[in-house]
Order: sequence, then C-alpha cells, then structure tokens
Amino acid sequence: MHDIRAIRDDPAAFDAAMQRRGLAAVSSRLLESDNLRRTAQSLAQDLQTRRNEISRRIGEGKRRGEETSTLEREAAALQSDRETHEEEAKRQEQAVKALLETLPNLLDADVPDGADERSNVVLKEVGAPRDFGFAPKQHFELGEALGLMDFSLAAKLAGSRFVVLRGALARLERALGQFMLDLHTGEHGYEEASVPLLVNDAAVYGTGQLPKFADDLFRTTDNSWLIPTAEVPLTNFAAGEILPAKILPLRLTALTDCFRAEAGAAGRDTRGMLRQHQFRKVELVSLTHPDDSAAEHERMTRSAETVLERLGLPYRRVLLCAGDTGFSAAKTFDLEVWLPGQQAWREISSCSNCRDFQARRMNARFRGADGKVAGFVHTLNGSGVAVGRALIAVMENYQQADGAIIIPDALRPYLGGLSRISG
Repeated sequence: MHDIRAIRDDPAAFDAAMQRRGLAAVSSRLLESDNLRRTAQSLAQDLQTRRNEISRRIGEGKRRGEETSTLEREAAALQSDRETHEEEAKRQEQAVKALLETLPNLLDADVPDGADERSNVVLKEVGAPRDFGFAPKQHFELGEALGLMDFSLAAKLAGSRFVVLRGALARLERALGQFMLDLHTGEHGYEEASVPLLVNDAAVYGTGQLPKFADDLFRTTDNSWLIPTAEVPLTNFAAGEILPAKILPLRLTALTDCFRAEAGAAGRDTRGMLRQHQFRKVELVSLTHPDDSAAEHERMTRSAETVLERLGLPYRRVLLCAGDTGFSAAKTFDLEVWLPGQQAWREISSCSNCRDFQARRMNARFRGADGKVAGFVHTLNGSGVAVGRALIAVMENYQQADGAIIIPDALRPYLGGLSRISG
C-alpha cells in the first residue's frame, strides 16, 4: 500500500513510478478523491464546532428558563449537515483506498526497465551444464519410466496439474525439504515454523494477493483461502504488531504445501511437475529495520543459492526488470536452475524485497530504542527453494544413460544412504 501523503508531495514522481510498471498516470484521480475527502472532513469539523457552540448556548438558555426551540432546530440541522459531510469523507476515503490497493509497489532505482522477461539481467552463472554423452530426458519421462511418477492416477484423484509420487521419488522429495530446512535453520539463522495452510482475508490482503489476484487462489466454502505460499502466514506474524527493534531482523522459514488456482500460461508446461495446483516449497521470510533490508535481500538470496550449490546444480542469478517484477516487490532476484531435459534455465527461487509495501497493508511497525514507534518494518520473502522444482532439477541433472538417478551427496543421509534410484 502506498502513502497518500507521499503521492500528495510529489504526484509526478508517483506517476513516473507507475509508468515504469506499464500503468497509466493515476495521481490526479487519487488526489481528486483525497481533496474531496479532506474538504468534507474539514466542513464536518467546522459544523461540529458550530454545533458545540449552539449546544452550549442551549444549555445556558435552559438554565435561565429561556425559549431554545429555534437553537435546537439549528443544532439538529447542523448535525444532519455534519453527518452528510462525514459520509462523503468516508466515501472518498474508500475510493482512495480501493484504487491504492490495486497499485503495485514502487521499484528500486536499479531495477532495469523492460516489459517482460526478455529485459531481465543475468548477474552471474554458477556451475556448468553437464555433458551427458546422450540425449537427456525430461523429469516426467524419467519418473514414468521408473514407475514412480504418476500423472494419470493424480488426474483420476484430483484432475489435471497434480502428481502422485511413489517409493524412492516420494522419499527424495521429502529429503529435499528436510535438507533445506536443516540448512536454513542450522546455518542461516532462520527459525522454523509450522503454519496454517488456510488463512483469512486479512492475511492474503496483507501480503498483496487480495483484492487483485483473488482468481489465482483457491477459496474454501467457509471463505478461507488455501495459501499460495508460506509467505502469507509467516509475514502476517507481524500484522498489527509493533515489534521491538532489538528482535529485528526476524527470520522465519516453513516447509508447506502451496496451492495456486492459476498454474501458469495456458498451454505452457502442460506435462510434468513444473506448473501444478499443489506443490511444496520451503519459504524464507525476513522482517527487518528499513536500513537493513537491502543487505538482508542479498543475504536471503545467498541462502537460497547455497541450497543449489550444496546439491551441485548449475544455476544463475537474474535481476528482474520492471515488467517482470511481482506486484508487492520493489526488487527481485530470480534463481534459475539448468534443466538438461528442456535445455533451458527455469526459475527455482524468487527472492524479493518488498520494503514497507506489505507492512503498510498489514500495519506492521517497529519500536525504536527510545521506546517510540519508529515506522513500518520492511518485509522480504524468498523460496529457499521450491521443492518440486528441486526434485525436477536433481532428476534431470543426475540422470544416467540407463534412466537411473544418482542421489546428490548432500541428500544421502536423509535417504538412509541410498545413492541411486533405478528401475
């Protein structure tokens, strides 16, 4: 959410920021409603002052035994007029809020311009794609040949864009999640949390999914929402709170199932596990002092990169351009892993600094060392990493000519020393 006072101070800068996002100028609409709200509020206050004065005179007149009916009629008229202006002020306040809550975050200055992923900037590449000496297969070809990945059974149970994993592949998925949690809690200083998979309107509003992206979510019959990521419950730990500065940064992590009604562009990645309605992800969330969020963004991204390095997976870091940066983010680094079956780099983690955008929506503040409320916290979130996509990457990068899959060394302790999955 944006601060209307900042827009009032520099509407041209706000319009320029929205135009970087591909949106038309909106400050004039916002400020028109804001001015009408302020005018109505001022008139209501003036009328209340006048009514208070007349009420005082009525009281004095009655104590003296004077006729006060004329004054009483005037007071009633003033009360009616005041209520009319208050209603107008509320209506205009709602108009401002309704527009503000659909507008994306302001981008950091170093985010490159561009309309889509073609303008993203590759910052570094780590590890080299392996020379297999044979034509590598895609993960679903490997999994189906092993008899351990079943999309037909999942479709019978739930519909399209679901999968059933069995045997060693189900164990491998579980091992990946446990490995990531142990790494982030043991070495990166994140506190593990077990969170609800169902949340209320306020939670998804606070992190920016509502009202704009309601169609991307699954809603239950009692009007709860299945979480699209653990970012939602974890970030909302701070909703409505005033956190002492001494506990910042607060770093949280959770391994959860995630649910998305919108599973990508129509006709894209229709086979396999890349885009599913249900998937597992280890989420990283940080709540920081505003001065520290840029450094925390780098730290979080390095935490996710370490997962890929320990698994021996080639990856690259990408700075997203203006048109590819998410609604709530001011700046995002994507980590893309090499998938030899596709011969392509595919996203496996997004790490975003949202600055105070989400905190304003959920009223998450912090208290300085002097005990006074010092402002809004900054929120950051990132995948540490997507478990399903990590499974895909391990399968494709560690596949053998006979269709077997070698288990990376880092995961073998989680699989009872298993070193190879084969038919």
